[in-house]
Amino acid sequence: MNTLSLCCVVPCANLLGEGIQWNHRDQCFWWVDIHGCHLYRYRLLSDRLDTWPLPERLACFAFVNGDSRLLAAFASGFAWFEPDTGSVEWIARPEAGIPGNRSNDGRCDRQGRFWMGSLVEQAEGQSAGLYCLDRHLQTSRHLSGLRISNALCWSPDSSRLYHADSPTHQIRVYDFDVRYGRLSNGRIFAETEPGVEPDGACVDAQGYVWNAQWGGSRVRRYAPDGKLDFELSMPVTQPTCVALGGEQLNFLAVTSARVGLSDEQLQQQPQAGHVFIYESPFQGLRESWFTVGGKSSSAPG
Repeated sequence: MNTLSLCCVVPCANLLGEGIQWNHRDQCFWWVDIHGCHLYRYRLLSDRLDTWPLPERLACFAFVNGDSRLLAAFASGFAWFEPDTGSVEWIARPEAGIPGNRSNDGRCDRQGRFWMGSLVEQAEGQSAGLYCLDRHLQTSRHLSGLRISNALCWSPDSSRLYHADSPTHQIRVYDFDVRYGRLSNGRIFAETEPGVEPDGACVDAQGYVWNAQWGGSRVRRYAPDGKLDFELSMPVTQPTCVALGGEQLNFLAVTSARVGLSDEQLQQQPQAGHVFIYESPFQGLRESWFTVGGKSSSAPG
C-alpha cells in the first residue's frame, strides 16, 4: 500500500501559495505567494527559506536555459524577471485589453514553450484563456471561454495536455501536437464534486496525474485512464499546487492558501498557507525549462 510520510512543513503562511516546482540545479523548491507578492525558495537539505519581494503579483514562472532570469507570468502579462535586482523587462500582455482578468497557473512544455492560463478575477460576463509564449517570444491563444485556468501539465511523452477550468469541477485532457503546440480532441479526464475544485497539478514518471483540490483538503493521484489511484488527506482545506522534487524526485511538495478563510477556520487549520513536504514512494519528472530560439531542451543540464 502506498503511503506518504510528512517530513517537514515550511511555515510561510502564504495568502495564496501557488506554482511550486523543483529546480534540479540548486536543489530547491520554488513557489510564489500570489496575493502576498513574494517569491520563495526552500532548500530541502538545509531547511533554508529565501524570499524576494515582487513588483507585481506573480502567478507562475519558468526557469530559463542559459539565463539567470526567470520567465515570469505577472498578473498583467509575461516578463523577464531578475529576483536579486528586481528588474523587469516586459515581453507581452495578452489580456491587456480585458480589465478584471489576471494571469494564473502555468508551466513549460517539454519543447521549451511557456504556457499560462488566466482567470476572471473581478468582472462578470467576460472570460479567460490559455496562452502560449513560444521560443521566439510570440504569443498565441489556445483555449477561450474559461473562468479559472488551472492544472496545466503534460504526459511524459508529451502526447497529452491536462488542463482544468476549476469552476467546472473537471480536469480535461487534450491530444497535444508536439511540433506545433496545438490542442485537439478535448474530453473529461476526471471530475470533482461540488465545493471541491481542481487546482495545480503535475505528472509523475509513471504518467499519473497529481492534483491539489481546493476546498477538498486533499491531493489526488489519477491513473492515465482517469481512475483515482491514491488520495492524500491534508490538514488544510485549500491545497493549491503540487510538485515532485528532491535528489531522487520522490518528495511531494504541496502549497496551500489562507485567503478567504474566516478567523474560526484559521483557528481550526493554523497551518493554512504553509508548504507541506512528504517523502513518497513515487518519482517525478524534471521540470521543463524555457528555451529562447534554437532547439528545445526538456532536461536542462
